[in-house]
Amino acid sequence: MSEQVIPLRQVTARPAIAAIFNRASTVAVALLFPLAILLIWSWASARGWLPEQILPPPSYVWQAAVETIRGGDLLQHIGFSAARVALGFAIGAGVGLALGLAMGLFPVVDDYVRPTFTAIAQVPTLGWIPLLMLFLGIGEALKIVIIAKAAFVPVVLNTAAGIRSIPKGYMEVADAFQLTHWQRLRRLILPAAVPQIFTGIRYSLTKAWTALVAVELLASSEGLGYLLVWGRQMFWLDIMIFAMIVIGVVGYAMDAILARVEAHFQSWRVETIA
Repeated sequence: MSEQVIPLRQVTARPAIAAIFNRASTVAVALLFPLAILLIWSWASARGWLPEQILPPPSYVWQAAVETIRGGDLLQHIGFSAARVALGFAIGAGVGLALGLAMGLFPVVDDYVRPTFTAIAQVPTLGWIPLLMLFLGIGEALKIVIIAKAAFVPVVLNTAAGIRSIPKGYMEVADAFQLTHWQRLRRLILPAAVPQIFTGIRYSLTKAWTALVAVELLASSEGLGYLLVWGRQMFWLDIMIFAMIVIGVVGYAMDAILARVEAHFQSWRVETIA
């Protein structure tokens, strides 16, 4: 019985087609719930369950979105918010990564710092606003410090925990190969702790984004949080709902970007260990 010969081009195309199909299936599944909410919202508006002043129909929100985008206001508000969260997150995550490394690598640092750090972490981010207002006012410095504090705590906790969870056998191998401190950090400690470090970074970005919106609600004249509160004050609920959607979409996009970066570093970790 003769074997059927499959052309090479057909063999290489099958994985690509399967990957596209899997990706499309994932996107379709992810869109099911938002589409269900949209259908229920449209149906409730058509039935007049609530007045339009309280629950505007999706068409009103769409019209408000088009006008906001065409007028350039949306990009302007996104720009202000993105700049604030980028600076605050960079400061908070950077300092948190350094402190988490120190606490994970040196038990004496952990012994001295952890009680104070734990006490500070128990105070909600928004709880710092009244005190910080006295020192910083309500300008940009207040927003950046609040965002940095929100990003700081998760990075410290996850980085320190990630380093402490490295199996002792790894260190014994490093001792056997007589690795220097820098080689241990670069080739063993950081690759082994990458998953938990990135869990902290992604969580800290979410905390930073929510803190940004909260502080812009309280003290700002621009940004997505301000757009949200402005819509509420003017009782333009279509603008308010649109601002909420944009905040959610931007937050999702930032998390997706970090997930790609995490996947890149995870592959680097596998290559290093191999």
